[in-house]
Amino acid sequence: MTYIVYDLEMTVRRKKGQIAEIIEIGAAKVGLVDGVPGILDTFQAFVKPTVVPALSPDTTAFTGITQDDVDAAGRLPDAISAFVSWLGPDEYYLCAWGPDDLRQLLQECRQMQIDTKWMVNHNNLQKMLSKVFKLEKHQQMGLKAALEMLEIPFSGAHHRALDDALNTAQVLVKLFDRLSFRRNKPAEEPQTESEVVYKTGHFENLPFEALSGLFPSESDA
Repeated sequence: MTYIVYDLEMTVRRKKGQIAEIIEIGAAKVGLVDGVPGILDTFQAFVKPTVVPALSPDTTAFTGITQDDVDAAGRLPDAISAFVSWLGPDEYYLCAWGPDDLRQLLQECRQMQIDTKWMVNHNNLQKMLSKVFKLEKHQQMGLKAALEMLEIPFSGAHHRALDDALNTAQVLVKLFDRLSFRRNKPAEEPQTESEVVYKTGHFENLPFEALSGLFPSESDA
């Protein structure tokens, strides 16, 4: 059994109704070597967006991903095909930090009629950590805070898929003996749209609220 920790980067939406599209997939494969958990391999692929091919300045500022990066990449079916090949023949658990990446992945794959049968045994590591440390149900810890609590130094750049996946994998490795993984199928997961949006003057209680200070609003211009 292997443990696939993945992360997605998506185009930034400033307003409800704008489209968020996957533009990068990163993943780390965790397994046991002589009984000790560790990172065995990594995967990274940029994805060319389809609905809105041009990246906004907000997206590039937030992720560091450039127009040249996505222009040179294949579209989502190509990236998923490469990712599934990388997963290999062994049985695996898919793991992500929080619920948003799974929702976005399911949504885009279903819209583009990409097979989702490989999307099995999905586990939310953020929720699992909350259970281990008996946090209140409404208290979902961010990855940065989790790393600090576990005294794991962050490596790489924030909001890059492979770096975030590697750091999340370090949390899995650190808590490996305390985590209980579950088996499931994509059909059991919600099909609701992920709210990968940060706060503007018109919307409240949205993820990425902290990003609102990074970019001037129209009223500030």
